[in-house]
Amino acid sequence: MTRKFFGTDGIRGLTNSEPMTAETALRVGQAAGAHFLRGDHRHRVLIGKDTRLSGYMMESALVAGFTSVGMDVVLVGPMPTPAVAMLTKSMRADLGVMISASHNPYRDNGIKLFGPDGYKLSDAGEMAIERRLEKEPKLAKPEDIGRAKRIDDASGRYVHFAKSTFPERLRLDGVKVVVDCANGAAYNVAPQALWELGADVVALGVSPNGVNINDRCGSTAPQVLQERVLAERAHLGLALDGDADRLIVVDEKGRLIDGDQLMALIAIEQARMGKLTGGAVVATVMSNLGLERRLWEAGIGLIRTKVGDRYVLEEMRARGCNVGGEQSGHIILTDHATTGDGLVAGLQILAAMVEAGRPASELLNQFDPVPQLLKNVRFNGGAPLETKAVKARIAVAEAELEGRGRLVIRKSGTEALIRVMAEGDDPAMVERLVDDICEAVAAA
Repeated sequence: MTRKFFGTDGIRGLTNSEPMTAETALRVGQAAGAHFLRGDHRHRVLIGKDTRLSGYMMESALVAGFTSVGMDVVLVGPMPTPAVAMLTKSMRADLGVMISASHNPYRDNGIKLFGPDGYKLSDAGEMAIERRLEKEPKLAKPEDIGRAKRIDDASGRYVHFAKSTFPERLRLDGVKVVVDCANGAAYNVAPQALWELGADVVALGVSPNGVNINDRCGSTAPQVLQERVLAERAHLGLALDGDADRLIVVDEKGRLIDGDQLMALIAIEQARMGKLTGGAVVATVMSNLGLERRLWEAGIGLIRTKVGDRYVLEEMRARGCNVGGEQSGHIILTDHATTGDGLVAGLQILAAMVEAGRPASELLNQFDPVPQLLKNVRFNGGAPLETKAVKARIAVAEAELEGRGRLVIRKSGTEALIRVMAEGDDPAMVERLVDDICEAVAAA
């Protein structure tokens, strides 16, 4: 069965266009609710959202869908994606829903689903819900319609959880942290957690108005954070995205640190303390070759998956690994969380800094990245990667890079883009090969 609704990270699209309409959200609520109606207990779904304007509409539609099939709803309001995952499990909900399009602009929105264990649904689970979307729902009897309740202490519960991942013997007294919350879901909880741990907090992106989420702020636009870290003479900058499941770090010199460097530090620290499980880190095909080499030097393996934090997590669970993530900043630490958590990852970096007594610029310079170039080509339908001309260009590039680098070409799971990435020790060759393939894709 071909996927019609679900992509690599739930359902996502332009608001008020299919599939991101109130009507479809209602149907998703009905289908997902019916899928998780198991047993005779009173069933419950927990719904969180980020700060985009369309969240009100999507939330109301999902509530209508879930309650119409007999499921009670707990609403937690603006809350990070990892908080929704954690609260779903801790509140014994049958499933959790996050309304967010992550790092996308406010015009987009999305629906992410979590099972009762706090993990994102498997491909099989999403396909089962897709099949239900093609059928008429079985509505509850009038006396069995669900109820909706909003809880006010959800943010406090998440702050307490996030702080519990920071070593009790350490404090952040005297550490100045600039945190950019992208005018998104973590605008309240991230600064609060850092302050309660003793940090001197400078908060950016904490004035959401419904349309400024990810707008020249957050992990996808860290320039303002870089400037502010230098101006404030801060020890570290943390940039979250709209739903706070990814993290980009800025060191005290204003240098950007991506997810590969963060994974290297965390994994090597875990191995030093005898806490790294599975003997490896799980990352995607997009992670830099330099990460692989650095981990190898430390006696740690690197397992690669296709792009998407859910695939990283599936492999982590299968292999028994507790550190994984993506170069883009999704850091998954299964000792603490069931999904990527930008705040929790940031706290582990801060703990390592305090423990080592070294500046971020030293601690987070774990390896010199192999020259890597990623370019995107927008396309309007069709299958440009299947054309003879594109296949021929790819074959030539692969032959040139053999033994000296890597080539990764894929369709984006969230946008109409072909992503072309190459890396190798010769930056001029890398740029030439990427440009050649992009040219062929554009022509196709």
